[in-house]
Amino acid sequence: MCPPAALRTSLMSVTEFRAVASSLPWKHALRKAQCPRLLALLASAILPLCMVPASALAQQRTAARGISSRSLPDAPLPKSDPQNSVPQTPPSGGSASVGGTVLDASGGTVSGADVSLMDGDGTQLHTMVSEANGEFNFAKIPAGSYLVTVYAKGFAPFTSAEFAVAVQQAYELPDVSLSVATANIEVTVRPTELIAAEQIRAAEKQRLVGFFPNFYTSYIYDAAPLTAKQKFSLATRGTFDPVAMLGIAFAAGIEQANNSYAGYGQGVAGYSKRFAAKFADGRSSDFLTHAVFPALLHQDPRYYYQGSGSVKSRFVHAVTSAFVARSDSGRPVPNASYLLGDMCSGALSNLYYPKANRGAHLVFTNTAVGLAGRVGTNLMREFLSKRLTTNVSGDGKQ
Repeated sequence: MCPPAALRTSLMSVTEFRAVASSLPWKHALRKAQCPRLLALLASAILPLCMVPASALAQQRTAARGISSRSLPDAPLPKSDPQNSVPQTPPSGGSASVGGTVLDASGGTVSGADVSLMDGDGTQLHTMVSEANGEFNFAKIPAGSYLVTVYAKGFAPFTSAEFAVAVQQAYELPDVSLSVATANIEVTVRPTELIAAEQIRAAEKQRLVGFFPNFYTSYIYDAAPLTAKQKFSLATRGTFDPVAMLGIAFAAGIEQANNSYAGYGQGVAGYSKRFAAKFADGRSSDFLTHAVFPALLHQDPRYYYQGSGSVKSRFVHAVTSAFVARSDSGRPVPNASYLLGDMCSGALSNLYYPKANRGAHLVFTNTAVGLAGRVGTNLMREFLSKRLTTNVSGDGKQ
């Protein structure tokens, strides 16, 4: 039996043959004859077509497709190059974890510490606070290299060594031990001269009842020692203070009223001589006892207010300070500056006092008056001056 395609081809051949035969003038002769030769001719035309094998037809279809496909341009075929494939986004989490316990140097747990998980390159990834038992745990992290930093108040910062974590590994960080933070104490060292200069400026603001100078009372018990230049500067500031000039005028008036040192006489001339004598006494005494001898003997001319302890101890401190001074190095030494200063000042007074009053007795009288006055002044400084002085710059011995 012929395949359907072969049969259609055979029928088309027969139809074409009939069309050709119908156009011939001798078609009636052939139709009437119906001779065996005509049948044999038809059989010889149809039978070869029916005997074409199916495989040959398949080859013809394949060849036809090949021809038609070769007549079109080749289309690009998809490539499976892995480099050109779309990258896949890695998962945001992982299967590993890192945990540990924050301890102090004694082995006790530290809660509330800031624990940070860092990438191997130092990038901070996660931060958490250690629990009440000091534990911490970073879960669902990918495999990789990490390090852990810990910060806690009162402890030095901790940074672990870099470690590697594998997939699904529960890594336990060892030795998370915090040491106590060392205190950072910043000490500014300034020259002693600068400290003393600041203390002098503060002392120059001290005045009894806001009026009389009280420059030589140090309410800072451990005050910085004065340089020689500072001793002369303070003596100049104190002895030429306007209030000191008023004191000289008042003392000269009392002597004028009592006719002390009668050789000076009375009236304006007598008062002027007494004023000049008191001025010279005070200036020579101040410079000799507060500047010249303290600079030469390296002694401090100031009175150091104690302000604490029993009344007896404070009384003894006030009286002995007239005879015992503090050296520039802070040691107690005999107050030679006051003694020598008063004696030299008394000796100089022999140059301008009346002849009737000159002599050794004038020297010793002035020296005794100077020492007695210093004892009385020190007692007043110790027990009254702090309450009566403005701009007090210290609290004495504590």
